[in-house]
Amino acid sequence: MKKYIYIFASLLFVCTAVHAQKGNLKKANKLFKLEAYAQAAELYETKDRTQEVLENLADSYYYNFAMQKAVKTYRELFVTYGDSIDIELQFRYAQALKGVKDYKEADAFLSKYYNKPINTSAFIEETLKTTPHVFDLKPLDNEGTNNDFGMAFYGDDKVVFASTRNTDRPVFVWNDEPTLDLYSASLSSDGKISNVVPFSEAINTNAHESNATFTKDGKTMYFNRTNKSRSKTDEDRIAHIKIYKAELVDGQWTKIKALPFNSNKFSTQHPSLSKDEKTLYFSSDMPDGYGGFDIYKIDINDDGSFGEPVNLGPTINTKHREQFPFISDIDVLYFASNGFLGYGGLDVFRSNLVNGEFDNAVNLGDNINSHMDDFAFVVNEKDNQGYVSSNRSGYDRLYGFAREDNILTKYQVSGLVQDKNSKELLPNSLVTLFDEYGTVIQDTIVKEDAFYLFKIEPNKKYKVRGTRSQYIPYDVEFSTDKDGKISHDIYLELEKYADVEEDITEDEEGVAKVDLEKIFFDFDKWNIRPDAATILNTLVDLMKKYPEMEIEVSAHTDARGTDDYNLNLSKKRAASTLEYLVSQGIDRDRLKSIGYGELQPLNHCVKENMCEEEEYDINRRCEFKIIN
Repeated sequence: MKKYIYIFASLLFVCTAVHAQKGNLKKANKLFKLEAYAQAAELYETKDRTQEVLENLADSYYYNFAMQKAVKTYRELFVTYGDSIDIELQFRYAQALKGVKDYKEADAFLSKYYNKPINTSAFIEETLKTTPHVFDLKPLDNEGTNNDFGMAFYGDDKVVFASTRNTDRPVFVWNDEPTLDLYSASLSSDGKISNVVPFSEAINTNAHESNATFTKDGKTMYFNRTNKSRSKTDEDRIAHIKIYKAELVDGQWTKIKALPFNSNKFSTQHPSLSKDEKTLYFSSDMPDGYGGFDIYKIDINDDGSFGEPVNLGPTINTKHREQFPFISDIDVLYFASNGFLGYGGLDVFRSNLVNGEFDNAVNLGDNINSHMDDFAFVVNEKDNQGYVSSNRSGYDRLYGFAREDNILTKYQVSGLVQDKNSKELLPNSLVTLFDEYGTVIQDTIVKEDAFYLFKIEPNKKYKVRGTRSQYIPYDVEFSTDKDGKISHDIYLELEKYADVEEDITEDEEGVAKVDLEKIFFDFDKWNIRPDAATILNTLVDLMKKYPEMEIEVSAHTDARGTDDYNLNLSKKRAASTLEYLVSQGIDRDRLKSIGYGELQPLNHCVKENMCEEEEYDINRRCEFKIIN
């Protein structure tokens, strides 16, 4: 992948080519700092093989993707000066070794670098079982240039990509190619690019433009452009990359402006717009990241203003390079990274957005990734068609792909369906499995053990839903991972009893009561009569229907008689009612009895001889309050 991929045109102008034979070390070092690696390497090859020369020469070959020469030079460096070499050169040496597919020696250096065993061959074998898709990858037929990359969807029938095909542009000394422009094109079903048209001069300039993303209506575009202003750090003159916004008005791209979170001190690049067009994802080497380039997101407000950049965190970002984010229509983030274990160079990874957080990054496997740089992945999730860029052939090239589910990987999710409060099993509940689009894949009615099991696939988003009559449906979202078997118990919570049972009501304070016919006791007695038992059996049935239901049985008298007499009588009647419920199979722990005597009248009849009989009768009652 060319330098404008690596840091995208950090150099605007470099002095004209110099002959290696006439150069000197100072000139070589300046070229190296200006990232003119090919010219720097020519000069370094004429110098004594000091540690500084070998380090810069090896890095020059590495950054210029001359991996065979990089490996040879790094090896000489480590053999000669091994004890004093910066640890980051171990990482680059390991990446160069992967670039020539020497995984065994690469693992030795990566194990030292990470201070833990690294086994790339085992990783590759594991990836075959864990990557969710297999890809049929084909290079696109695109005449006119050797350097195209960063394909993007543009409306229903067009694509957009960056290319060096405009030979009228200034030559970028780093790779002796013209600066990048954006082009739109048509793409036939056989993979041939046609009708290639450059964007207007309002978009394409003598700077680099690349990596466009569009709103659904095609009227707003975000894209990269190399900054015209250059910041100076020591002897370096670096032109950073900024994200620009443009609007299509009357068929012309206009209102082109840099976004407010850009800076002349760091780069922002590779924009990708979410489906709802409210979030912009991008990569940046802004301060306070994890290192190298990280992936960020930023809110796009309704008025067109922007929020503050948010780093996506350590499940996505490493101390190395994370770039080229693409957020799909189902909130799967695809991005390129050389900071996670991979095949070599930049690999493409994916991460699912689950409950507002991105899960662990997953390598897409060797159908997409190679020993070199693979990046700028985009996909139509429903059609399973997309594009990726790669320099595996020695230069940047566009590839198209179709993907299928990886049949080698069939995973499962299982669990129990239980009552949320009592934790009792709930047999005969319905459990449904949904895919990432919300489509029902499978469903089942759990048996007496309340156990469910579904076969699923790795590294995909799913949802299981538990439903049961009179319970609130319960959803669990999850992503599968390399461990294969996943357990998610489903805890169902009852709807309000008053919503589902005619005999249950709630007062204004939300206290639920079971409304039964009045229970009568013989005068000065507290035993349960047959007619009272018939009424209480309604409560028995209700408590058996809801095994988690707990009841407070309270008895009340009217105001006639002494306070002590009425209180004791109500306690005995409440206790007698409780015992009857226990005799019918209700667990005693689910019951509580209390006698209130005449302390809680329902009307004004609080003394003897002040009310009619029917008014006193209102206060003689048993109540059944639901306490759980």
